[in-house]
Amino acid sequence: MTRSIKKGLYVNERLLKKIAGKNPLQTPMIKVWQRASVISPEMLGFTFGVYNGKSHLEVLITEDMVGHRLGEFSPTKKFIKHGGKMQKELEMKKKEAEIAAAKGATAAADDAKKKS
Repeated sequence: MTRSIKKGLYVNERLLKKIAGKNPLQTPMIKVWQRASVISPEMLGFTFGVYNGKSHLEVLITEDMVGHRLGEFSPTKKFIKHGGKMQKELEMKKKEAEIAAAKGATAAADDAKKKS
């Protein structure tokens, strides 16, 4: 659900105080726990460490991020690939194909050495 226009955007005041008057290039990573805070144009160039529940992930703020929330750029869940038995079979076939290609390349290199 989006925030009402009459209420305005939520930007944490403490966060704005931390970056006020500082140079983005010389400022180290600023640790942030407020994932709901909206990225404002004053934050451009700063590096924030956005907390994802376990650690702080570095997020460099660019123009494209203005208007989004800080939490959007720090995923809280780790993706573990889908699959199972069929996925393992596909991976095995892919590995076998890579091994065969590598053997073919070494065989071609050996033939070239023998001819010269």
